Amino acid sequence: MRVCSIVGVRPQFVKAGVVSREIRAVGEEVLVHTGQHYDDEMSDVFFDELEIPEPEYNLGVQSNTHGRQTAGMIEAIEPVVEEEDPDAMVLYGDTNSTLAGAIVGSKCDFPVAHVEAGLRSFNREMPEEVNRILTDHASDALFAPSRRAVENLVDEGIEDGVYWTGDVMYDAILEARDRAAETSSALDEFGVEEDGFVLATVHRERNTDHRENLESILEGLAASALPVIFPAHPRTVDRLEEYGLRERADRNLEIVEPQGYLDFVRLLDAAERVATDSGGVQKEAFFLETPCVTLREETEWTETVDCGWNVLVGADGDRIAEALERSFDPDSTPTPYGDGMASRRIVSALQDELDVDDRGVAIDPVLEPVEPSNSR
Repeated sequence: MRVCSIVGVRPQFVKAGVVSREIRAVGEEVLVHTGQHYDDEMSDVFFDELEIPEPEYNLGVQSNTHGRQTAGMIEAIEPVVEEEDPDAMVLYGDTNSTLAGAIVGSKCDFPVAHVEAGLRSFNREMPEEVNRILTDHASDALFAPSRRAVENLVDEGIEDGVYWTGDVMYDAILEARDRAAETSSALDEFGVEEDGFVLATVHRERNTDHRENLESILEGLAASALPVIFPAHPRTVDRLEEYGLRERADRNLEIVEPQGYLDFVRLLDAAERVATDSGGVQKEAFFLETPCVTLREETEWTETVDCGWNVLVGADGDRIAEALERSFDPDSTPTPYGDGMASRRIVSALQDELDVDDRGVAIDPVLEPVEPSNSR
C-alpha cells in the first residue's frame, strides 16, 4: 500500500503524526506539505516534536486569497501525485490544502480518503465548512470521528465508504499529554500555575478581519479575573497593529509567540479554561477536561456543547466575560470520539478500501456503524 498524505497547517501535522506511524507500519507514505503554514513556529517545530518524518515535498504555497491559494496548491500537488502514483491520497480536516488535494485526487482518478469526514457547523459563511462539504463529496473513503458525523454524511446521501473510526486527535492528545507534563516548561516561562490562568487563541478571519469583532473579543478577555495567556497567530498580531489595538491588548493580556505543540498542550491542560475560535482547540480542551469558551456562534464539535464542557458566545464581549466567570459543572465526560485507537482503525479501513491482503500487523476493527449507513 502506497499512500500520499497532504498536510498544510498545524492541526494537520498533529493528526498526520499518529496516522503516518500506522501507515508506515504496513506500507509506504509520501508526505506532502503544501506550505500553507510556512514559518518555523507554525510548521517545522511540529515535525520535530511529533517525530513526523520530514516531508518528501514542501510545495511552498503561501498566503493568498482563498481562490488563488487553493489554485496554487492544485497546480503544485497534481504533478507530485502523478509522479508518485499512490494507491490513495489521505487528506485531513477542512483547510484549503484539504480541498486542493480532494480536487486533484478526484480529477486525476486517485482514490481520496478524508480524515475527519462528516463534520458540519451548518454555517456556509465559514470557508472551512465549504471545504469539508466539497471534500466529503469528492472522497471515496470517509473516516468519521463521531456517530453524528456519520449521520451528517447519510443525510447528504453519502453512505458508501463511510467508516466511524473515532477521532485521531484523541489518539494524539493521549500521547502528548504525558510527554508535555514531563518536558514542557511553559508554565514556569509565563509565571503561571495550574488552574491559575485563562488560555486564549483567536485566528479565524471572521474574528480577526473585522475590527469590531476583534475589539469586542479583547474587551471580553480583559474582563477575566485570571491572567490571560494569548499565543497570537501572526495574522492576529498584524490586525491588532493595523486596527490600533495592540497597546490595549498588551495592557490586558499576555501576548506570546505561537507555541510548539507540547508546550501548547501543557498550557491547555493546566488552564482553568480556554477561550478560542479554533475547532481543534475546542476538542483538545474536551479531551483534557478543560472548560471551553468558544468565540463562535456555531461549532462542528456539537457533542462538546451538548455535554456541558463547551459554551458558544461568538464575538460578544459581554457574553465572553460572563462565560469566563460562570461555573462549569458538566454531568459527565462522555466519549463520543472513540477510544484513542482511531489511527489504527483508519489504516485498517483504508486497507479494506484498497483491498490489501497482506496486512503486516493486526489492526483493531472499525467501530459500530450508524444505521442506516452501510458503512463498515
